[in-house]
Amino acid sequence: MIYKTFIKPLLFNLSAENAHHFTTVMMRQAPVRWSLEKMCSYHHPSLEKEVMGLKFPNPVGLAAGFDKNGFYIREMQALGFGFVEIGTVTPLPQTGNEKPRLFRLPQDEALINRMGFNNCGVEVAAARIMIARKNSQIIIGGNIGKNKITPNEKAVNDYIIGFEKLYDAVDYFVVNVSSPNTPNLRELQEEKPLREILSELQKRNFQKEKPKPLLLKIAPDLSFEQIDLILQICIDNKLDGIVATNTTISREGLKTSTEKINAIGAGGLSGKPLINRSTEIINYIKKKSNGQLAIIGVGGIHTPDDATRMLDAGADLIQLYTGLIYEGPFVVKNILKEINPAG
Repeated sequence: MIYKTFIKPLLFNLSAENAHHFTTVMMRQAPVRWSLEKMCSYHHPSLEKEVMGLKFPNPVGLAAGFDKNGFYIREMQALGFGFVEIGTVTPLPQTGNEKPRLFRLPQDEALINRMGFNNCGVEVAAARIMIARKNSQIIIGGNIGKNKITPNEKAVNDYIIGFEKLYDAVDYFVVNVSSPNTPNLRELQEEKPLREILSELQKRNFQKEKPKPLLLKIAPDLSFEQIDLILQICIDNKLDGIVATNTTISREGLKTSTEKINAIGAGGLSGKPLINRSTEIINYIKKKSNGQLAIIGVGGIHTPDDATRMLDAGADLIQLYTGLIYEGPFVVKNILKEINPAG
């Protein structure tokens, strides 16, 4: 209640991106982090889960986008997350799109972002993750993408660089070809480029002494026919799983006025409006893949009921980001207490 009554109104008086920076800076202060860990963490042996050969302390993770560079890993562990996904990381540093580029839709409990893969580059991310590992045992995923200046026909090289540079730092990889905020990126979900990227990455992965789980993150705007093809490509290339789903370009069914939506312009929508579509896609993938692919469910999880729906639909693990902004620091603890098999 303290968050929604006092802290959230103050943060929402700041621009969305400034509020993010302010919050993360505050969380990095040792007394704040210790207090959060004491209040927010929730541990129980029955929540532990083995997926893709990795042992997760609990199935609730931080989605990519919040911590692009691996700066806040210990802080996210303090909030109770069982794993964090860093990125999206690109080979070269890039500033992303022009500001403002992150917008709140309070009536819909949603965000629209067109950040554009702003990050410090893969070498910084790898170094920061290795530093964090000295003080944390949390499972870390690396979400990799291509630089804006890299043409699609050379995109595979960017994904290879991200994979190789992050290999020793992360526990699993997610290939991001589904963000709507890098021009033409979603074209890489088509059969030819997707097969090339995944086959090249998996070839290098299997040459390693200990291959790491490789997953693909897909858009919620795909048709079921497109999903069928993508699933077949993933199975053909022996991928470990699917992350479903990224943000949507759809604006259907929003409570926010059309005038405000038009004023914001382009970007990916996240938050509550995605829960139905994300859950539908997860249920579809679960049935179509016959258990051959692990599923990380993301998109619209704000409450324990949302989490339960997604897990019941077939997600092996779940992630959130926008829910943290709207529900506050106790969101993970509240979900874990609800889904704890031991009660």
